Amino acid sequence: MNLLNILLYASGNAQGQSTNGGLGSTLVFFGLMILVLWLFLIRPQQKRNKEEQKLRENLKKGDRIVTIGGIHGKIVEIQDTTVVIETEGSRMKIEKTAVAQNVTSTVNNDNKKVKIEEPADEK
Repeated sequence: MNLLNILLYASGNAQGQSTNGGLGSTLVFFGLMILVLWLFLIRPQQKRNKEEQKLRENLKKGDRIVTIGGIHGKIVEIQDTTVVIETEGSRMKIEKTAVAQNVTSTVNNDNKKVKIEEPADEK
């Protein structure tokens, strides 16, 4: 239903015409719209917020991070709401909310040695 249909139903009711459950179908339509908005907009945002909060709670000294501004650094000190990072000889104090990602786990996974077996020569 679009706005024109709603207006036509309203004008029909004002003139005394019956619209076979127009109010009920309109309420169902709005209920479905709210459900779709919740599923596609609100729920994913809440999930992202929980993941970001978990990331901030799991920060520890020695982790390598990237800030929302793109600054790469290593955590030297952690306080309640702030983190001191070291970047190429300088130290910066930033808010925990400015941490975009923890790249320590990514670096550790990339540095794992994998044993590759060479195929046996066929004679």
